[in-house]
Amino acid sequence: MPRSTLLVPDLVVTMNDALDVLSDAAVLVTGDTVAAVGPAADLAAAHPEAARVDLPNRLLMPGLVNAHHHSGMLRGTAEHLPVWEWLRLHIDPMHRVLRPDEAEAAAWLCYAEGLLSGTTTVVDMWRFMDGAVRAATALGNRVVTVNYVGAHPDFDYFDTLDDNERMLSRYTGAANGRVMPWVGLEHPFYADAAGQRRAVALAREYDTGLYTHCSESELELADFAERHGARPMFALEQLGFFDAPRTMIAHAVWLDDSEVDLIAARGVGVSHNPVSNMKLASGMAPVAEMLAAGVNVGLGTDGEKENNNLDMFEEMKVASLLGKLRTMDAAAMDSWDVLRMATRGGAAAIGRGDELGAITVGRKADLVAVRTDTPRMTPLLPAGDYANIHHNLVHAVRGSDVDLTMVDGEIVVRDGRLVNADLAEIIDRVRALVPGLFARRSAWLAAQDDPAGLFHG
Repeated sequence: MPRSTLLVPDLVVTMNDALDVLSDAAVLVTGDTVAAVGPAADLAAAHPEAARVDLPNRLLMPGLVNAHHHSGMLRGTAEHLPVWEWLRLHIDPMHRVLRPDEAEAAAWLCYAEGLLSGTTTVVDMWRFMDGAVRAATALGNRVVTVNYVGAHPDFDYFDTLDDNERMLSRYTGAANGRVMPWVGLEHPFYADAAGQRRAVALAREYDTGLYTHCSESELELADFAERHGARPMFALEQLGFFDAPRTMIAHAVWLDDSEVDLIAARGVGVSHNPVSNMKLASGMAPVAEMLAAGVNVGLGTDGEKENNNLDMFEEMKVASLLGKLRTMDAAAMDSWDVLRMATRGGAAAIGRGDELGAITVGRKADLVAVRTDTPRMTPLLPAGDYANIHHNLVHAVRGSDVDLTMVDGEIVVRDGRLVNADLAEIIDRVRALVPGLFARRSAWLAAQDDPAGLFHG
């Protein structure tokens, strides 16, 4: 018989259709699923067998979905460059020399950071993804694995579509379904025509998603026009990308209205990554227009190198503020809308909208407890004319205010500490590996015959 746990916080922010915020309530978890949400006294009386977890001065909310992420260990070392120069000088050379053990250590570090700050599901476009599966299986998070694929002779230093297919065949449904392999292309330009066709075919064969970066930089518009005679989303439509069972675009900054209408009609998901887009000076995505058109928009941190932290609460605040600035409308990007993006929007974008993103009966028990006894949560007004709980969650809370994280019915962070791993050991492992990675990258850059100064500034 599946075990049961009764979580009893001060408040439950359900993110259900009515956006109910419940007091004197509890959440009963049976196995990996939310079995009941209701008055705490009634649920305790009806389920004396359940292990009770009291959460005073805490609110319970759905786990956050990080819809775009790259594991890595370059934090703070790839700064002050626009995206294409940043890729050329820092990121692509790193991929040329990256080893599987380094990729796995980075995944452990980044998944741990996510769990500690309330992220229960991460869409990770990364390398050597067997290591990422091991990290997620051990730590307990949910992960959409997206191989960082190059399928073009000029980009043969990434994972291959063969690597991606092995992930699909080996790991689909692993860890009680917490591991969800997708097909990944770093960018449509990182694949030749045959690679593009095979990527779509793999997604169709394995009934899974196809994920790529696109329309991140304004420079892409001219490249797409030259190569395909069309704006990026229409080019992807012509190439068959939207014929995959699910398609998701990271960034989608430079879309016009016709492209927004197209991806809405084709059910394409989008990850909005405001901190990354600001840091790399990529632009401001038309998020309000996408939401109005019915596009499933999630929020993503992007990687540790293009964001410098993986705090989805910070991402919510920046998304709200950037949306206001872009439209010059202080009412834009309402706090409930942003919370939806970070929970239900991301879940829907990855095709799990019926399973994740809300605390309702029958959904997966992916939950986080946020402290309410902090200056950032004071005053706390759950209801009434000045109800502010949603505003505080978006504009005030930090990831460090999370002290319990549950994924698939298992508590994986308790009292702000990882349950299944030693954080100090994870950090020490990365620190030991970084010097070798940086030395090999520097050696590769120094060895380039580079008369035009492409790799040396």
